Amino acid sequence: MGAAPVSVEHTTYNPDAVYLSWEVDGQFFGDGREVALLEYIYARPDLDELRGSPQKVLQAIDDYGRSVRGLINIGLMKGSIVCDIIARHKPAVILELGGYIGYSAIMFGNAMRKAGGKQYFSVEKSPLFAAVSTSLIDLAGLRDTVRVVVGTGAEGTQRLYDEGMISQVDMAFFDHFKPAYTDDLKLCERLGVVGPGTLIVADNMVLPGNPRYLEWVRSSVERKREMDKDADEKGNPSLQYRNRSISSWEPSGQEDAMEITECYGIEA
Repeated sequence: MGAAPVSVEHTTYNPDAVYLSWEVDGQFFGDGREVALLEYIYARPDLDELRGSPQKVLQAIDDYGRSVRGLINIGLMKGSIVCDIIARHKPAVILELGGYIGYSAIMFGNAMRKAGGKQYFSVEKSPLFAAVSTSLIDLAGLRDTVRVVVGTGAEGTQRLYDEGMISQVDMAFFDHFKPAYTDDLKLCERLGVVGPGTLIVADNMVLPGNPRYLEWVRSSVERKREMDKDADEKGNPSLQYRNRSISSWEPSGQEDAMEITECYGIEA
């Protein structure tokens, strides 16, 4: 057996949530806009009102994205979908791979805390982006809930596991280097970070797309075992997944989708 049928859900477009263009002089990020965001927020006359308020910090980031320069964060349209998932699933521990400037960590960390959760780990490769993220998370009053870890997805996951900070997590959010999704999921499978009861939300399934990742999570156990035989990066093909796709939009206004994967068992 190959891939199981996947349900596709569609959401409503919100033009008020759209940012300015991501692309400026051929650059989409890392051209100084992230530090400029931090300076913009700390220069706001309403800074004291932002302190301890995740929602107001998110609004300030959105204000920057709509009036100064676009940012490659998850945005309000897709972000609200994930917040609804968190409210229903009530995860105690969430692992995020790809934190960027902290927008998703603030939004989802706050949603997790409201749902009774305990710890949100945000792994970010860039030390500069991680520093911006840490500052904004602190401003939002989430220092005790969200921890930022510098490293690639694999490095951060392995280090958190080796330090005993994570074992199996209740939810994982992938929004980092797209070609690394599959191998990083397999690492999580091998370590037991992903197991029965874990929910995985993977962003950017359309823009730019990730057929290798989708093939793995949507395949039967039998098919994954065949695929794993010759793979350089081994996973746990015995994990059973059920999937659904949610179509939504980037803050750029471009259509995208997220894959929601639930691990519901282990096949003998």
